[in-house]
Amino acid sequence: MKTLQELTRENIWNLTPYSCARDEFKGREASVFLDANENPYNTPYNRYPDPLQEELKAKLSTAKGVPAKNIFLGNGSDEAIDLVYRIFCEPHKDNVVAIAPTYGMYSVCADINDVEYRAVTLNDDFTLNTDRLLAAVDKHTKVIWLCSPNNPTGNALDRKEIERVLTTFQGIVVIDEAYSDFNDLPPFRHDLSRFPNMIVLNTFSKLWASASIRLGMAFASEEIIALYNKVKYPYNINQLSQQQALKILDELPRVNQWRMTILNERRNLLPAFAELPICKAVYPTEANFFLARMTDAGSIYHYLVDRGIIVRNRSRVQLCGNCLRITIGTPQENNALLGALRQYR
Repeated sequence: MKTLQELTRENIWNLTPYSCARDEFKGREASVFLDANENPYNTPYNRYPDPLQEELKAKLSTAKGVPAKNIFLGNGSDEAIDLVYRIFCEPHKDNVVAIAPTYGMYSVCADINDVEYRAVTLNDDFTLNTDRLLAAVDKHTKVIWLCSPNNPTGNALDRKEIERVLTTFQGIVVIDEAYSDFNDLPPFRHDLSRFPNMIVLNTFSKLWASASIRLGMAFASEEIIALYNKVKYPYNINQLSQQQALKILDELPRVNQWRMTILNERRNLLPAFAELPICKAVYPTEANFFLARMTDAGSIYHYLVDRGIIVRNRSRVQLCGNCLRITIGTPQENNALLGALRQYR
């Protein structure tokens, strides 16, 4: 791997970050706050939140098995994705490589940051073609994006192939594990010491059922986390989101019950869906959704919309012609879906 300084944009490496008012008295006790031009009324919402979310990271460290110093929290995973470009990729010069199909924000953030995005098509069964992926790399490639389980396909990429990418590529490898909590595969966040060039993403939106608080996670070496903290906006996670995250982390038994219900519904829904005459194939999934190839995805999608059932039509995505992506819902929602589709003519 190249050194982190070689991979980082020179202006970012030399950047002096904004100094938050709360950082300046860190470690000391205080009761009168006249430093940040806050309104003294309407406690506690009148105060700026902890810029580094230390209480939340301490609790999250226990839940995820990762030291707090190796955790970055972003305004959704999208912030953690965008900052990768801002830290490592020089506009008009550098490029990134990603699999296709995959999560669309990698490409959107590349366009926003004016960085070339090289999409490498998966095999027809949605498995990773590592040789083709690495062949797309050149001296200006700073980042490789891997989503596993992948979105929209649902399958987990082969771990040995991911490790081959990590040990071969000289730049940063981002592994998006947003859906990893819906399988029993070992998460890569536990291997940070083995792969200093790795960033692992996760989110409160899926397992923790907290999409509305917009809280994403990045796990990486302490040095990469320091770069994240240097570039992020000072108070990027608001106090309400931090409080709700702390609350949901205390409800692990309930969260685990949700997980078991979703996995049980997945086991039941997929074979029932595959039996529908309008379904040509249901693809293997390790996520809380599945991809299905239909006889006429467009018509079926609009038929469901008319009945108040919303799924995702992925027909325009590479390799996903005539495919619907369907989230595993409650038993009642899943039964409503099947019932409607059994009446489709």
